[in-house]
Amino acid sequence: MKIAFVIFDRMTTMDFVGIYDTLTRLKSMGHVPDLSWDICARSEFVSDDRGLRIAATLQEQSLVGYDIVVVPGGLGTRTLQHETHFTDWLKTAESSSLVVSVCTGALLIGAAGLLNGKRATTHPNAYEELRPYCDTVVKERVVEDGNVITARGVTSAIDAGLYVVRRLEGAEVEMEIARQMDYPYRWETLQNSAAT
Repeated sequence: MKIAFVIFDRMTTMDFVGIYDTLTRLKSMGHVPDLSWDICARSEFVSDDRGLRIAATLQEQSLVGYDIVVVPGGLGTRTLQHETHFTDWLKTAESSSLVVSVCTGALLIGAAGLLNGKRATTHPNAYEELRPYCDTVVKERVVEDGNVITARGVTSAIDAGLYVVRRLEGAEVEMEIARQMDYPYRWETLQNSAAT
């Protein structure tokens, strides 16, 4: 299984790191030994919305062939959603089994046409901006519609990651990873639902 983590200038690093940490535990904890991933960008380095510099492992490469493509949000989405070279690049993810966005990353996959006719969510401050790109804006933490999963604000990156873990490997693995991450919000929710 191959994952592409998309990064770009003025992204919010927590949007990226929260889901990156969660999904890559599938390999480090022995659940998906053949898991591999790339950090994909249009340039060799990007700087987040506070100046942190991050190196990409692949630049200017198509997203075709990845099983999962993950797109974070951040201030950079406000201009990138209108830049055809970027949205055309994201369109190459349309054949992926899963496309996942965190926060305003939904604006980017929406601008790439990947939310057409779908239900989706984003940061509450961007609900109105998201409306033209999807069928329905849903005010939930994580929303799945077909092969697309969207998550709300910054901290929902962890929830989105655990949601994908559950979809791929089941509730027990999701619980194990949430417990290992000491993530009480999700762990307590899972524990309570398992008890009923």
